[in-house]
Amino acid sequence: MSTETASSNLTVNPLAHFQVTLNPDGTLNRDRFVFPDTSASPDPIPSAGPVLSKDIPINPSHNTWARIFLPHHHARSCSEEKLPLIVYYHGGGFILCSPASNIFHELCITLARELSAVVVSVKYRLAPEHQLPLAYDDAVEALHWIKTARDEWLVEHADLSTCYLMGSSAGGNLAFHAGLRTSASPEGLEPLKIRGLILHHPFFGGTQRTPSELRLANNHILPLAAIDLMWELSLPLGVDRDHEYCNLAVDGSSKLSEGVDKMRSLGWRLLVTGCDGDPLIDRQVELVKLLKEKGLRVVSDFTEGGYHINEAIEPDKSQPLVLTLKSFMSTTVAGQDAVGPPNGISMQIAA
Repeated sequence: MSTETASSNLTVNPLAHFQVTLNPDGTLNRDRFVFPDTSASPDPIPSAGPVLSKDIPINPSHNTWARIFLPHHHARSCSEEKLPLIVYYHGGGFILCSPASNIFHELCITLARELSAVVVSVKYRLAPEHQLPLAYDDAVEALHWIKTARDEWLVEHADLSTCYLMGSSAGGNLAFHAGLRTSASPEGLEPLKIRGLILHHPFFGGTQRTPSELRLANNHILPLAAIDLMWELSLPLGVDRDHEYCNLAVDGSSKLSEGVDKMRSLGWRLLVTGCDGDPLIDRQVELVKLLKEKGLRVVSDFTEGGYHINEAIEPDKSQPLVLTLKSFMSTTVAGQDAVGPPNGISMQIAA
């Protein structure tokens, strides 16, 4: 089916879906956005929850900052053993959300608690006010900030030599592109050492509709009209969804191959998760196939049912994701091939 025919079947107003409005000057009014914010909880009092959190500026001129999550028990521990570091990029289609958004705040609490990790959730600049690649710039700048940060939580508790880049939805896209950039000169990040990338329901696209996009065109969580709007507002002016930021399979394949070669030489591994209730599932499966063909060690966990980033929206459904992450991180640190289903793809979903 052509893009034009598919678009004629869309019934969802994407702006109304997210309760945002587009202003005449091209900026976005997010005041009524559906996901509220949550404050950080930095005080290590006995009644505090299992994970502490605090906000630290990264680049005040860009209004970028990080929310750091630290397991409470480790904050009170005298142990010299440090925890793995997860640098997390939130979702929102490059146009919405921040580390304070309740769904991503709660997911980071889960990651810190269940994985016994320090999590640094990065606030990057949003489109349409700041179109790509500025978010990629911010993603990489955050890594350089972490390597020299003197914050006590990072200095005393984070093992910078065991770092994972993770992102949900658009954050998964960010994590991948940040990985591509930093793999070119990893020595520039020392003592920060990236062990792998974790792409949670990553947000990629293209001008040609996939079967899953057509099947779930009016999906209740991520309708196709919303996907189109997010790319329209976030991509550079004058390009379409086959730009390399959106569609890895079409544009910039030589650049992708070079980046993947460097990731492989560094021993990085990649985990991609998704579900067949997500309109983006076909693109995620194709991403795994593409990267495996280029020689990268990729593990995937694609499941039946669900919906886009369901583990973030419904925290009580996050346990299977947590178990997958534990397996991936433990085998990556051990230098083994990560445990996964045959061919790295769950058998419920056809690759």
